Amino acid sequence: MEYKVKTYGDAINVIEEIGILPLAPLFPDFPSLNNITLEEDWHSDTEFDPWIWRTKFSTDGVAAYSKFIKKKSVLVSLQLLPYVKSVLGYAESVEERYFNGNVSKEALDIYKIISQEEGIDTRALRIKAGLKEKDKKRLFENALLELQGSLDIVISGIQEKRNVDGEKNGWSSTAFETYDSWAKRNRIVTIKIDKEESRKYLISFFSNVFSIESLMKFEKVSVDRQ
Repeated sequence: MEYKVKTYGDAINVIEEIGILPLAPLFPDFPSLNNITLEEDWHSDTEFDPWIWRTKFSTDGVAAYSKFIKKKSVLVSLQLLPYVKSVLGYAESVEERYFNGNVSKEALDIYKIISQEEGIDTRALRIKAGLKEKDKKRLFENALLELQGSLDIVISGIQEKRNVDGEKNGWSSTAFETYDSWAKRNRIVTIKIDKEESRKYLISFFSNVFSIESLMKFEKVSVDRQ
Protein backbone atom coordinates (compact mmCIF):
# COMPACT_ATOMS: atom_id res chain seq x y z
CA MET A 1 0.00 0.00 0.00
CA GLU A 2 1.26 3.46 -0.88
CA TYR A 3 1.10 6.19 1.73
CA LYS A 4 1.22 9.96 1.27
CA VAL A 5 1.57 12.15 4.34
CA LYS A 6 1.18 15.91 4.58
CA THR A 7 0.24 16.59 8.19
CA TYR A 8 1.35 15.43 11.62
CA GLY A 9 -2.05 13.79 12.08
CA ASP A 10 -1.62 11.88 8.82
CA ALA A 11 1.70 10.53 10.07
CA ILE A 12 0.17 9.39 13.35
CA ASN A 13 -2.50 7.47 11.43
CA VAL A 14 0.17 5.70 9.35
CA ILE A 15 2.19 4.74 12.44
CA GLU A 16 -0.90 3.33 14.12
CA GLU A 17 -1.81 1.36 11.00
CA ILE A 18 1.57 -0.18 10.16
CA GLY A 19 3.08 -0.31 13.66
CA ILE A 20 6.64 0.69 12.82
CA LEU A 21 7.78 3.67 10.76
CA PRO A 22 11.53 4.22 10.20
CA LEU A 23 12.65 7.78 9.53
CA ALA A 24 14.66 6.65 6.50
CA PRO A 25 14.27 3.50 4.35
CA LEU A 26 15.14 0.45 6.45
CA PHE A 27 13.28 -2.54 5.01
CA PRO A 28 12.69 -3.27 1.29
CA ASP A 29 9.39 -1.94 -0.07
CA PHE A 30 8.36 -0.69 3.36
CA PRO A 31 7.33 2.91 4.14
CA SER A 32 9.60 5.37 5.92
CA LEU A 33 8.77 8.89 7.05
CA ASN A 34 11.29 10.10 4.50
CA ASN A 35 9.63 8.52 1.49
CA ILE A 36 5.98 9.17 2.36
CA THR A 37 6.43 12.93 2.88
CA LEU A 38 7.39 15.75 0.53
CA GLU A 39 11.09 16.54 0.30
CA GLU A 40 10.44 20.27 0.35
CA ASP A 41 8.67 20.03 3.72
CA TRP A 42 11.76 18.68 5.49
CA HIS A 43 13.61 21.36 7.50
CA SER A 44 11.04 23.93 6.40
CA ASP A 45 10.41 24.90 10.04
CA THR A 46 6.67 24.80 9.41
CA GLU A 47 3.84 22.68 10.81
CA PHE A 48 4.42 20.33 7.87
CA ASP A 49 8.07 19.66 8.72
CA PRO A 50 8.65 15.94 9.46
CA TRP A 51 11.97 16.81 11.10
CA ILE A 52 10.00 18.61 13.80
CA TRP A 53 7.47 15.79 14.07
CA ARG A 54 10.11 13.15 14.79
CA THR A 55 10.47 14.15 18.46
CA LYS A 56 6.93 15.50 18.79
CA PHE A 57 5.60 11.94 18.44
CA SER A 58 7.52 10.99 21.57
CA THR A 59 6.83 14.25 23.43
CA ASP A 60 3.10 13.87 22.79
CA GLY A 61 3.18 10.20 23.76
CA VAL A 62 1.70 8.97 20.49
CA ALA A 63 4.68 6.81 19.44
CA ALA A 64 8.06 5.81 20.83
CA TYR A 65 11.08 7.17 19.00
CA SER A 66 14.72 6.13 19.13
CA LYS A 67 17.40 4.15 17.30
CA PHE A 68 15.71 0.86 18.07
CA ILE A 69 16.53 -1.27 15.03
CA LYS A 70 19.88 -1.68 13.26
CA LYS A 71 21.07 1.58 14.88
CA LYS A 72 18.50 3.50 12.84
CA SER A 73 15.80 5.91 14.02
CA VAL A 74 12.41 4.24 14.20
CA LEU A 75 8.94 5.19 15.41
CA VAL A 76 6.91 2.45 17.11
CA SER A 77 3.17 2.57 17.77
CA LEU A 78 1.89 2.28 21.32
CA GLN A 79 0.08 -0.93 20.40
CA LEU A 80 3.23 -2.72 19.27
CA LEU A 81 5.71 -1.14 21.68
CA PRO A 82 5.37 -3.73 24.50
CA TYR A 83 5.96 -6.54 22.00
CA VAL A 84 8.95 -4.79 20.40
CA LYS A 85 10.33 -4.20 23.91
CA SER A 86 9.87 -7.90 24.69
CA VAL A 87 11.71 -8.99 21.52
CA LEU A 88 14.55 -6.45 21.45
CA GLY A 89 14.90 -5.91 25.20
CA TYR A 90 16.05 -8.13 28.03
CA ALA A 91 14.48 -9.54 31.17
CA GLU A 92 17.63 -8.66 33.13
CA SER A 93 18.28 -5.11 34.28
CA VAL A 94 21.11 -3.01 32.84
CA GLU A 95 23.05 -3.54 36.07
CA GLU A 96 22.62 -7.33 35.91
CA ARG A 97 23.73 -7.41 32.29
CA TYR A 98 26.77 -5.29 33.13
CA PHE A 99 27.87 -7.64 35.88
CA ASN A 100 27.38 -10.56 33.47
CA GLY A 101 29.64 -8.84 30.96
CA ASN A 102 26.89 -7.99 28.49
CA VAL A 103 26.76 -4.20 28.85
CA SER A 104 29.60 -1.69 28.61
CA LYS A 105 30.69 0.41 31.59
CA GLU A 106 29.84 3.58 29.65
CA ALA A 107 26.31 2.34 28.95
CA LEU A 108 25.80 1.46 32.62
CA ASP A 109 26.99 4.88 33.77
CA ILE A 110 24.83 6.69 31.21
CA TYR A 111 21.77 4.63 32.13
CA LYS A 112 22.21 5.48 35.81
CA ILE A 113 22.45 9.19 35.03
CA ILE A 114 19.34 9.14 32.83
CA SER A 115 17.38 7.20 35.45
CA GLN A 116 18.27 9.88 38.00
CA GLU A 117 17.54 12.78 35.62
CA GLU A 118 14.78 11.68 33.28
CA GLY A 119 14.70 13.88 30.18
CA ILE A 120 18.34 14.94 30.43
CA ASP A 121 19.76 16.33 27.18
CA THR A 122 22.84 14.93 25.45
CA ARG A 123 25.05 17.93 26.24
CA ALA A 124 24.53 17.60 29.98
CA LEU A 125 24.56 13.79 29.80
CA ARG A 126 27.92 13.67 28.07
CA ILE A 127 29.48 15.99 30.65
CA LYS A 128 28.05 14.07 33.64
CA ALA A 129 29.21 10.77 32.13
CA GLY A 130 32.77 12.12 31.90
CA LEU A 131 32.81 11.67 28.13
CA LYS A 132 32.96 15.29 26.98
CA GLU A 133 36.47 15.01 25.50
CA LYS A 134 36.64 14.70 21.72
CA ASP A 135 38.41 11.33 21.85
CA LYS A 136 35.55 9.91 23.96
CA LYS A 137 32.75 10.93 21.61
CA ARG A 138 32.62 7.50 20.00
CA LEU A 139 32.36 5.79 23.39
CA PHE A 140 29.44 8.07 24.28
CA GLU A 141 27.61 7.53 20.99
CA ASN A 142 28.12 3.75 21.09
CA ALA A 143 26.78 3.58 24.65
CA LEU A 144 23.66 5.49 23.61
CA LEU A 145 23.14 3.15 20.66
CA GLU A 146 23.59 0.15 22.94
CA LEU A 147 20.89 1.36 25.33
CA GLN A 148 18.48 2.42 22.57
CA GLY A 149 18.84 -0.89 20.72
CA SER A 150 17.71 -2.80 23.81
CA LEU A 151 14.93 -0.27 24.57
CA ASP A 152 16.45 0.62 27.92
CA ILE A 153 16.16 4.28 26.93
CA VAL A 154 14.10 6.28 24.45
CA ILE A 155 14.29 9.78 23.02
CA SER A 156 11.82 11.85 25.02
CA GLY A 157 12.11 15.11 23.07
CA ILE A 158 14.56 17.92 22.50
CA GLN A 159 16.05 20.65 24.66
CA GLU A 160 16.54 24.03 23.03
CA LYS A 161 19.85 25.73 23.70
CA ARG A 162 19.27 29.21 25.10
CA ASN A 163 21.51 32.09 26.16
CA VAL A 164 21.43 33.93 29.51
CA ASP A 165 18.53 36.05 28.25
CA GLY A 166 16.44 32.97 27.52
CA GLU A 167 16.72 33.37 23.77
CA LYS A 168 17.21 30.37 21.49
CA ASN A 169 20.91 30.13 20.73
CA GLY A 170 22.36 27.28 18.68
CA TRP A 171 21.27 23.74 17.88
CA SER A 172 18.69 21.91 19.98
CA SER A 173 19.84 18.82 21.83
CA THR A 174 18.20 15.41 22.03
CA ALA A 175 16.77 14.46 25.42
CA PHE A 176 16.65 10.91 26.78
CA GLU A 177 14.45 9.08 29.25
CA THR A 178 14.41 5.50 30.50
CA TYR A 179 11.89 3.26 28.77
CA ASP A 180 10.22 2.48 32.09
CA SER A 181 9.69 6.17 32.84
CA TRP A 182 8.37 6.99 29.36
CA ALA A 183 6.10 3.95 29.32
CA LYS A 184 4.67 4.77 32.74
CA ARG A 185 3.98 8.41 31.80
CA ASN A 186 2.21 7.31 28.64
CA ARG A 187 0.34 4.41 30.22
CA ILE A 188 1.96 1.69 28.15
CA VAL A 189 0.78 -1.72 29.27
CA THR A 190 3.51 -4.12 30.39
CA ILE A 191 3.00 -7.57 28.91
CA LYS A 192 4.28 -10.76 30.46
CA ILE A 193 4.98 -13.06 27.55
CA ASP A 194 8.30 -14.45 26.38
CA LYS A 195 10.32 -13.32 23.37
CA GLU A 196 9.08 -16.11 21.13
CA GLU A 197 5.41 -15.34 21.74
CA SER A 198 6.06 -11.64 21.18
CA ARG A 199 8.00 -12.39 18.00
CA LYS A 200 5.14 -14.50 16.64
CA TYR A 201 2.66 -11.73 17.42
CA LEU A 202 4.77 -9.16 15.56
CA ILE A 203 5.34 -11.42 12.57
CA SER A 204 1.59 -12.06 12.37
CA PHE A 205 0.88 -8.31 12.56
CA PHE A 206 3.49 -7.41 9.97
CA SER A 207 2.44 -10.14 7.56
CA ASN A 208 -0.33 -7.76 6.50
CA VAL A 209 1.92 -4.76 5.85
CA PHE A 210 5.41 -6.07 5.04
CA SER A 211 6.52 -7.47 1.72
CA ILE A 212 7.89 -11.02 1.94
CA GLU A 213 11.46 -9.71 1.68
CA SER A 214 10.88 -7.12 4.39
CA LEU A 215 9.22 -9.69 6.61
CA MET A 216 12.24 -11.99 6.30
CA LYS A 217 14.57 -9.14 7.24
CA PHE A 218 12.47 -8.24 10.27
CA GLU A 219 12.35 -11.89 11.31
CA LYS A 220 16.16 -11.96 11.18
CA VAL A 221 16.38 -8.91 13.45
CA SER A 222 14.02 -10.49 15.97
CA VAL A 223 15.69 -13.91 15.88
CA ASP A 224 19.14 -12.36 16.39
CA ARG A 225 17.92 -11.08 19.78
CA GLN A 226 16.82 -14.46 21.05
